[in-house]
Amino acid sequence: MSLSVPPPGCLQKPLVVPHRHMFGPGPSNVPPRILEAGAKPVIGHMHPETFQIMSDIKSGIQYMFQTRNKVTFAVSGTGHTAMECAIFNAVEPGDCVLTAVNGIWGERATEIAERIGARVNTIVAPPGGYFTNEDIEKVLMISFQPHCYATTGVMARCLLIYACRYNSLFLVDAVASIGGAPLYMDQQEIDILYTGSQKVLNAPPGTAPISFSERACQKVFNRKTKPLSFFLDLSWLANYWGCDDKPSRIYHHTGPVTAYYSLRESLTVLSEEGLENSWKRHQDVAEYFHQGLESMGLKLFVKEKSTRLPTVTTIVAPHGYDWKEITAYIMKTHNLEISGGLGPSVGLVLRVGLMGGNSSKANVDMVLAAMRDALKHCHKSKV
Repeated sequence: MSLSVPPPGCLQKPLVVPHRHMFGPGPSNVPPRILEAGAKPVIGHMHPETFQIMSDIKSGIQYMFQTRNKVTFAVSGTGHTAMECAIFNAVEPGDCVLTAVNGIWGERATEIAERIGARVNTIVAPPGGYFTNEDIEKVLMISFQPHCYATTGVMARCLLIYACRYNSLFLVDAVASIGGAPLYMDQQEIDILYTGSQKVLNAPPGTAPISFSERACQKVFNRKTKPLSFFLDLSWLANYWGCDDKPSRIYHHTGPVTAYYSLRESLTVLSEEGLENSWKRHQDVAEYFHQGLESMGLKLFVKEKSTRLPTVTTIVAPHGYDWKEITAYIMKTHNLEISGGLGPSVGLVLRVGLMGGNSSKANVDMVLAAMRDALKHCHKSKV
């Protein structure tokens, strides 16, 4: 037999990746020190040095989440993987699930639970709206609630739910907010919380911090059926991460060790600045950005200031302009990424993410200048 497929010509050329200002809703720019950490030598995923790095990561996540939960670790995958890990483990066929839908992630959580065979109820808010404690408590069983809505730029305000009163679990998606907005997992009685590495943490995509409360673990570890996903089975993951107090760890999957290096370094950066300082910086920069947008005559999509997400700002798509032309012009002319809406907010908004190290007034000025230029040169309809 002989080879029928030749070496691809494209791979004979060197890899070229442009430098861009990543000011969309994620991923964000990765600082040099985090890139350098990820370039350290590969070691085995079951080596004791790797286990120590994983232990450091666990401590960093507990600080970031403000939790003492034992079952705290990072899923191998993006924030979407963490969402599936949370739902696959917490939900069994026939369980009642409530999802608070205000964008694509609530829609996807609903679909995941339905695929499992759960009885799913939804409450739906229009883009730019949010839910109150009373909205959630009326229909509470297992509740999925984003801490923020990156598709619409809304910060949730109903994060003090006494789920134990309803024999329910409270699951929170904080992918676009954690580290940039106040959140206290234990004090706010959140049962399952997760995020992604590529937003405020400024690490490359591929690891997703997650934590399960004791109440959540009691339900997960007393399931009547095994989780649908072997890869995301909490009993295996808890062992691999040393969360189950067993004397030895059993091979489950090959952990992305270099991604662990980057995640550890990103948690170090956050710890060095301090959560409260990071929260304040993101809020101050967001308010500065909002003032600049309004001075240009642009409108913010989220009307109520207290519910505006400090990490991702949604701007009402300027009347008469094609939002796609605006984002393409800014990318081509300024080498800067902003994006349009996603899911229910498509066509309604422009989204600008200033997360982690990208959250600075200098970057705000850069975005404002790019937007002024785009509005000057892009076609505006007279209709």
